[in-house]
Amino acid sequence: MTRPKLIGIAPQLIVPDVVQTAEYYRDVLGFEIIGYFLEPPVYTMVKRDEFQIHFGKADADFEINKNAYYKKGCTDLIIWVPEIDAFYEELRSRNAIIFQEITKRIYGSREFIIQDCNGYLITVGD
Repeated sequence: MTRPKLIGIAPQLIVPDVVQTAEYYRDVLGFEIIGYFLEPPVYTMVKRDEFQIHFGKADADFEINKNAYYKKGCTDLIIWVPEIDAFYEELRSRNAIIFQEITKRIYGSREFIIQDCNGYLITVGD
């Protein structure tokens, strides 16, 4: 019997404004907006290459706790990009918030951290 193959994963983040978030990911991080759901939009999906992120609108106005709220130093997403230097320069040229510059980690990976328009922290590793 052939083992079923997983072909992707799409993290879902809760945000106050799905349109603003999708446009930020498009304009600053280079993603493509796949679509919006309902009017006014309460859900959206973005993709870049084969990597997707989904965003759901929060039901109420409140502080959305990021991973660092629960564990100091923890980011919310990790994206692997072999061409890390070129990706870093692309994001910098689009005025992305660079939370931490490219750093060589003790485990051998080179990484940098960006912050999105909602305060989510994204690690980019090579």
